[in-house]
Amino acid sequence: MTQTPLDRALIEEAAKKSALVWVRGAAGAQAVADRALWHVWHEGAVCLVGDGPGEQPLSDLGLVDGGAATVTVRSKDKGGRLVTWPARVAELAPGGEAWTAAVDELKGKRLNAPDTERIAERWARECRVLRLEPASAPVEELPSGSLAAPPPPSPATTRRPMPAGLPKLLARRGRARKGR
Repeated sequence: MTQTPLDRALIEEAAKKSALVWVRGAAGAQAVADRALWHVWHEGAVCLVGDGPGEQPLSDLGLVDGGAATVTVRSKDKGGRLVTWPARVAELAPGGEAWTAAVDELKGKRLNAPDTERIAERWARECRVLRLEPASAPVEELPSGSLAAPPPPSPATTRRPMPAGLPKLLARRGRARKGR
């Protein structure tokens, strides 16, 4: 079964309107969790830049030229999963016509770049630009259950034990408000 014109239109409209896509590739034989990536929709495909200093990581997702990936796009207004589709990965050669056209689009969406005037030169030197083109396979059915996954391990933490004096401080504050 192949994608219908309605499937292609849904993929294109969803990708154009969403600032992020969730991409799942494969690193070796081990599946890697979906990762949110910023992108642009350009000439029938999602275009990504990454793997350089200060850019989004792509290589640990297993995104290689000629490989496959799964792309999930969210609804811009509700934020829920809208469409999931299989994609073919194509790595664009720096300086080529397709690379230049994709980079021109990506430059406009790259927020807080430290070197906006020379960003294309840096991307050509240090980064990878990928196209995720919709494959001819059908759009995946949306699952009925949650696909929530535990967060990846990280040394960052926001939860620490409550300071010993905090309960007394809060109790005093409560008494002070009641006395007003």
